[in-house]
Amino acid sequence: MAEPAQQKVFAPWEDPTEKPIIRFEGVTKRFGEFTAVDNLDLKIYRGEFFALLGPSGCGKTTLMRMLAGFESPTEGHIILDGQDVAPIPPNKRPVNMMFQSYALFPHLSVWENIAFGLKREGMEKDRIEARVSEMLRLTRLEQFARRKPHQISGGQRQRVALARSLAKAPKLLLLDEPLGALDKKLRQETQFELMDIQEKTGTTFVIVTHDQEEAMTVATRVAVMDHGKLVQVATPAGIYEAPNSVYVADFIGDVNIIEGAATPRSTPEGAQVEIAWAEGLAPIIATPTEPVSAGQKVHYAIRPEKILVSREPDMARANRVQGKVIDIAYLGNISTYRVRLANGQMISASMTNARRLSRRDFTWDDEVWLNWTDGAGIVLTR
Repeated sequence: MAEPAQQKVFAPWEDPTEKPIIRFEGVTKRFGEFTAVDNLDLKIYRGEFFALLGPSGCGKTTLMRMLAGFESPTEGHIILDGQDVAPIPPNKRPVNMMFQSYALFPHLSVWENIAFGLKREGMEKDRIEARVSEMLRLTRLEQFARRKPHQISGGQRQRVALARSLAKAPKLLLLDEPLGALDKKLRQETQFELMDIQEKTGTTFVIVTHDQEEAMTVATRVAVMDHGKLVQVATPAGIYEAPNSVYVADFIGDVNIIEGAATPRSTPEGAQVEIAWAEGLAPIIATPTEPVSAGQKVHYAIRPEKILVSREPDMARANRVQGKVIDIAYLGNISTYRVRLANGQMISASMTNARRLSRRDFTWDDEVWLNWTDGAGIVLTR
């Protein structure tokens, strides 16, 4: 019996023979004395949905504006599909940009908004008809083709802006906080629509956002930025499970960060470290991902969902500490418990609400044990 075909994993960044569609080479952008982007190198591959993520002022929008041609690098080069784009004006680049405001023409219908750029290019009428119809089908807007922007919902306006941006078949589509104007539920639905459309068209998408959940949902890879520099570039799973610094661990999702001093030790299972972190409490046992020297100051990061809350210590887990439940956040699918330890430190632990609320195992002021394995957290040296 033939084995089922294995689905190919999309990871061109792991293939040394793949050529990136975008290369930033030593790119710096200064505004007077202020350095917005600082000597940045980055490769983005064809067909990626790439996210630039970071707080306000980190340089992500400046990076996108340089790609679009609205700003020029002070130093360095931006190579798009093998060509240095520095001398190419924005309207001549194979790039389109979708703004948060959508910038639709209020006096034009949905159909006319999508056709606008094609008419400006002088495309033949029958080709315009075919292309607009294709974009309406792709974005599921056929029934709204004759309506004006004010006659459709925010989510539908967002799809019109996307259809208009894709109509000219750009090699690269830039999305600047594209879902910021939508409410949370609609934003979540639209994220999946964006992913579906990107996959169907094969266009390379680069999205700028400060919303971690959005970046983690839509992106093939995420670049976390801070003060004009790339702190880490990895897949969403890599960013979440293996952050390379305290900054990334703290920026993405909820996390407990504990400071301590490491002591390496060898075990039959491999290298481990003991982290002395609180007087009177047992050291944390962890598996490091990089060498650690004796007495080295480290930070230990562990996600709340990696910690088991129990009445009695779980002897099968390497780390066990007792505390009192101080706060409970009920979030429907999960509950997050804030537990105060004997030394006063607060630790958050999350558990799935598999049972009805009336049958919850733990409540305020309960004495509980927090238990986790040696591989549940990550040892950070910077």
